This record gives sequence, structure tokens and C-alpha cells, in this order.
Amino acid sequence: MIKVGIIGSTGYAGQELVRLLLQHKEARIVWFGSKSYIDKKYYEVFQNMFQLVDATCMDDNMEELAENVDVIFTATPQGLCASLVNSDILSKVKIIDLSADFRIKDVSIYEEWYGITHQSPQFIHEAVYGLCEINRDQIKKARLIANPGCYPTCTTLSVYPLLKEGLIDPDSVIIDAKSGTSGAGRSAKLGNLFCEVNENMKAYGVANHRHTPEIEEQLSYAAGQDMKINFTPHLVPMNRGILITAYGNLKQKVTYDEVEAVYDKYYKNEYFIRVLDKGICPETRWVEGSNFVDVNFVIDSRTNRIIMMGAMDNLVKGAAGQAVQNMNVMFGLEENSGLQLVPMFP
Repeated sequence: MIKVGIIGSTGYAGQELVRLLLQHKEARIVWFGSKSYIDKKYYEVFQNMFQLVDATCMDDNMEELAENVDVIFTATPQGLCASLVNSDILSKVKIIDLSADFRIKDVSIYEEWYGITHQSPQFIHEAVYGLCEINRDQIKKARLIANPGCYPTCTTLSVYPLLKEGLIDPDSVIIDAKSGTSGAGRSAKLGNLFCEVNENMKAYGVANHRHTPEIEEQLSYAAGQDMKINFTPHLVPMNRGILITAYGNLKQKVTYDEVEAVYDKYYKNEYFIRVLDKGICPETRWVEGSNFVDVNFVIDSRTNRIIMMGAMDNLVKGAAGQAVQNMNVMFGLEENSGLQLVPMFP
């Protein structure tokens, strides 16, 4: 039985971790960390946990946690995990960090985009980017995982195969993204109030969203060259879900069957990636509450471009589900353990 500690268990991603791990037959949560609700019963914070979790929220003492658990999930704001982790802790416990602290390999880029000083840059290059479908072999041996961001996960999985196979021009990639409000976290923000979000759609972080360098770095690995992209996210009035629509110039004439074969090459045996039938566009409603990513594409022969699409639940595959998937790989379990969730509808 894997003993689990969660720092940040009372945020949206943290609560989703709890929901998933309660169903996991090989894991047991022994530490519900929460800076805001110390000594409060967990079910008093989330009433859906009534009679399911009787534990009391604890602090974020990573030193003590490392002595009592096998893996620590940090579902916390940027900077906290980096300020807590050290060599002694990493010698005792595995860490899966859901923040951006170890995702970007260039510390100067991280500090520029996130506006904070990195507290433990010595661990950046050791940390493995936790996208199992691409980095599975490295994840198996890792002790520190940088759990990918939600937008980067959906974007990378939608675009990666065609970049890797050299079918699209890396300099032409444009990404349009839509996300539900839970992606902004649980803390109170004026822009996330019901009256601000309901019956409204808006772009935000235009040309400066903090996930941009993470997406560029991951797509650059696929392309084999440095990439710069246009990435524009939008806030939509729903709780969960991400929809990615990406555009790229084709470098050669291709048929539908040829492109489908490329996606099948990378994803045919991937449990959580569903390449949809021809003509079916991904929708957030068909992945809600699950760890699935639905992807597909349309070739626009008139403009010699290809439209790549992806949909997923930002709190599951975009955060907590992916973190559990990483834990499964790290501990040699079946990758879909605790994650065989049928999408919810309606």
C-alpha cells in the first residue's frame, strides 16, 4: 500500500487528488495538508467527503511528511514546492509537484514568466516532465516529477505526433484554447465571480500567458528545434474542461489516412488518448470527470493547413489524474489504476 501525503489538499486540484485516491486500491492518504484549514475536518471544507474522509487538515511540513509517506503530492501555488524541497527529503520520498516550479528547464525563463525567484534550481534538471505518453521511461526512475500544466498537456498531446514526424512547419503553429473557471484555482478572484463569468467569454493572458514557455519547450523537443508560438487562452462559463484548437502549415501534401497513421503510431496503445473517428470533433462534455484526452484533426487542403484538436478535463488529466498516473508509473503499478473513470454525462 502506497502511503500518500498531499500538500494543498483543499484546492480544486488537491480535492480532485483526494477523490481519485480514495478509489485507488493501492494507495492510502495519510496526510491532508492545507495552509488555510489547519485543524479543520476535511469534510467540513468539502461536504462531498462527508463520511468518506474523517481526517483533520494538517500543515505543510514536508520534513515530517517525508518520514511518514512514500509519495508527496504538492498541489500548491508556484514557488512553494521549490521552497520546501531539499536533498534530504528527496532521499526519503518521491515528490509529484503540480505547480510549475520544475517544468521549465531554464530557470531564467521561469523567473521571467512567473515573476518569482526559484528557491531550488539545483533540482530543475533532475525533475522529469510528467507526461507519461511521452516520458514514461524517465518517469519510472524519477524521484521528482514536474506534473504538466493543463493547457500544455492538451496542446502537446494534440500537436506532438505531427511535429515529431515533421509534417507541419514549427514556425507556423498557432494555438487557440478554451478553459472552464476551475483552471484559475479556488481562491476568490473578481474575474471569476458568477456575474463576471456567466453568459460571457473572454480572452486572457494574450501573448503573455505563463503556460506559453512550457508549451514552447515541449513542442520544441518534438520538433527538434526552438519554437515560438502564438497561444491565446479563453475563459468560458463552465466548471471543467479544456478545448484546444491548433493550426499548422503542412510541409507536404498528405491524405487523411496518412495523418491518422501518424496519430495511431503514437497513441494506438495509449489507454488515455482517444483518437476520434473521422469527422468527429473533440468536445469537453465527453471527457468530463475522466483522465481521457480526445484528439482529432481536419486537413484544410484549400489553405494547406491542418487543424489539430484536443479536449480533456483540466482537473483530471490536466492536474490530479495525470499526477496519479505518474504515481502509478513511478511505483510500477498498472498505469490506469484508480483512473478507470467513465466520463460523466450529462
